[in-house]
Amino acid sequence: MSLLSQWREFAYSHDDRTQDGKRFWIGYFQQEKTVYEQILEHPDEPVSGTVKELAEKYNMDLLYFVGYLDGINDSLKVPNPIEEMEEDTVVSLDFDKEKLYKNMVAAKADWLYGLEQWNAILTPERQKELYKEQKKSTTIVKPPKIGRNDPCPCGSGKKYKKCCGR
Repeated sequence: MSLLSQWREFAYSHDDRTQDGKRFWIGYFQQEKTVYEQILEHPDEPVSGTVKELAEKYNMDLLYFVGYLDGINDSLKVPNPIEEMEEDTVVSLDFDKEKLYKNMVAAKADWLYGLEQWNAILTPERQKELYKEQKKSTTIVKPPKIGRNDPCPCGSGKKYKKCCGR
């Protein structure tokens, strides 16, 4: 079983509606936040190493670190082979700053996109723009409803009810 499969089986066995599950996820998110604080301190220094080395560097349990890698993978310039990675697989944490910020907003992880380290990377105005862009990208805008007696949008000149509205 791959490390990612082990992480997912382990993590998702903790129901966040139970007291034990809440404790687990709060603990995981706190560790995740600590790693983000560290990598955001030096955003232009790409970090790389084996999965085991990086887990030790950031003081995380190996499986927890695999969960972290799963979360950041979509924000990396070159995604890691997370599906088949093992302890000795070399991975990189070279992230795209704006993409990472937007993905944190998409995940509704205010404890991450609200980190003070972002202020040294992105201006408050840019943070606001990225926040709005991300929120807009998930907003569904319905086109105006066509009334039965309105002209048909296909351009036939007939009323909608006599043309495409049948």
